[in-house]
Amino acid sequence: MSEPIRLGIAGLGTVGIGVVKIVQKHADLLAARAGRKVVITAISARNRAKNRDADLSAYEWADDPVDLARRDDVDVVVELIGGDSGPAKALVEAALANGKHVVTANKALLAHHGQALAEAAEEAGLSLRFEAAVAGGIPVIKALTEGLSGNVMRRVSGVMNGTCNYILTRMESAGLPYEVVFDEADKLGFLEADPNLDVGGIDAAHKLTLLAAIAFGTRPNFDAVMIEGIERISIDDIRHAADLGLRIKLLGVAQMTGRGLEQSMTPCLVPVDSPLGQLMGGTNMVVLEGDSVGQIVLRGAGAGEGPTASAVMGDVMDIARGLRLPVFGQPAKQLIDAPAGRTTAAKAWYLRMSLMDRPGALAKVAGALGEAGVSIDRMRQYGHEDTSAPVLIITHKTTRDAIDHAIALFGHTGVVTGEPVALAIEAG
Repeated sequence: MSEPIRLGIAGLGTVGIGVVKIVQKHADLLAARAGRKVVITAISARNRAKNRDADLSAYEWADDPVDLARRDDVDVVVELIGGDSGPAKALVEAALANGKHVVTANKALLAHHGQALAEAAEEAGLSLRFEAAVAGGIPVIKALTEGLSGNVMRRVSGVMNGTCNYILTRMESAGLPYEVVFDEADKLGFLEADPNLDVGGIDAAHKLTLLAAIAFGTRPNFDAVMIEGIERISIDDIRHAADLGLRIKLLGVAQMTGRGLEQSMTPCLVPVDSPLGQLMGGTNMVVLEGDSVGQIVLRGAGAGEGPTASAVMGDVMDIARGLRLPVFGQPAKQLIDAPAGRTTAAKAWYLRMSLMDRPGALAKVAGALGEAGVSIDRMRQYGHEDTSAPVLIITHKTTRDAIDHAIALFGHTGVVTGEPVALAIEAG
């Protein structure tokens, strides 16, 4: 059997301890599958004294995580600190500069700095792996870079943030407003330290950025992702959607068109009986579409100690076996700068707004839609709220540009109060 592969783990939160437990519990199985022992030699975290429910006494401690990159007894640095800069970025850069392979769960770091880090890794002949950065335990990176590498990818889509999916499905099942479920999710520990990373769609957009880079051979471009969070989704939207046989999901979509690379992470409506519509709780789902394979649906736990640590260990095992692949599936210097595209596909849209209780208010809204070239399929007016009335409109198929134009015109009607909610209706 070959020499052991030695890990230095930075970050001993939920995922880091999960990795420690796998290495300790399955040592013989890992050795048999990798052809060599997998051992931990050094660890690092902010608080050495914290009780972490694991025996860490056999490992060397580094107060500064960057010190892991300088150790002679570390072959692979496992970065589980998080954040798109600071200690995490310094550690990964130092690891690559010191000849260490890197495994990370840090989608923010790679979404913002992935191109430079990929070039550094490949120039040094090192692996930079990040299966755990996208969709938790679902092996979607491996599917794209290996299993589907013979396909021209047409589309990548899915639900990529379990917290948002939990909030939306909990609102529906319990009939609770967004604010109540948000507080519930916070108390359960589901939200990031900065909740906007979750509910604002940013965390999921980081993940979509990485999948798009692999699928379409492009440089990661987070700034080109159109992002809308779920903060403005109300219990009324949830109920209206149910009446229509639809559910609301924070849906990521990436596809290459003649206009460029379209990337969006926005709330959408999908049929209740579709695969995405049936996705409940904190589960993730990624749908991959290739020219030869057709559609592949991957579903599983999107976060948590076990699933994410499992993904980390999958990358460690590939490195231990000697598998070396370009970071984004093809050499980083060959990745293209794709122009940011905006979808022109026609879809039906859901529009909710409040109208002032004035004669002719509905006619003014209908006129604005007509001026924007948007045709109404269905319209419902609900009970009055003081001096205004909620109105729901389902359009015939139209473009995002036409919807945006119509919403801009609403502001000139003098009868629309607040900002309308607009959700595309996807096939699911």
